[in-house]
Amino acid sequence: MHVLLVEDDEPVAQSLRRGLTRYGFEVDWVATGAAALAHPEPYDVVLLDLGLPDTDGLDVCRALRERGGVPIIVISARSDETDRVVGLELGADDYVSKPFGVREVIARIRAVMRRVQPREAAAAGPDRYGTRLAVDRKAARVRLDGEEVALAPKEYDLLAFLTEEPGALMSREQIMEAVWDANWFGPTKTLDVHVAALRRKLKGAITIEAVRGVGFRLEIVKDDGESGDGTKDSGAS
Repeated sequence: MHVLLVEDDEPVAQSLRRGLTRYGFEVDWVATGAAALAHPEPYDVVLLDLGLPDTDGLDVCRALRERGGVPIIVISARSDETDRVVGLELGADDYVSKPFGVREVIARIRAVMRRVQPREAAAAGPDRYGTRLAVDRKAARVRLDGEEVALAPKEYDLLAFLTEEPGALMSREQIMEAVWDANWFGPTKTLDVHVAALRRKLKGAITIEAVRGVGFRLEIVKDDGESGDGTKDSGAS
């Protein structure tokens, strides 16, 4: 996922950039509003500080929103309710007050993208993985060989997350934050239970490899029975 980070405080920007990169995000950092508005697209989400040296971040937020629907998350030391309300009314999708942790920002990004993706899927139709599996993110439904598969809510959320990047190794921490909650402090055994359920219900269409001490990797089973990166195609099922 490609992030445009607009932040003039270099230590904050570098820390956030390192953290996001560690979790697999691609981050472009700019320090001014002018640079943000001049930065070439595409990018998937904007992290926007309001206290910029050349212009008010709220003006940048307004200008970005007028250009299109890219998700905007304000990250700011301004915690006043008025700034929050104005930022959201100008088109920001979320507002995070400083100081914040990288994991909180990642959780906010994931939450915003989950809200945005169903709107995109409405036009594109279900995402297909190989010839057997279709994930309809708008309706939160999964079909295997044309037949709907009954998944529990968290089983669906887990499958939707892992199929965002087939073949990518996802740590247990990443999965728990994205599918459950950034503040989840319970046992991660529930993750193993849900992985086992997906393996059972979608056997032959996907494989979910457990990497000891790290996490899981989902791959799409090709027509010849071998696993692959499962290029995603959008279209009607």
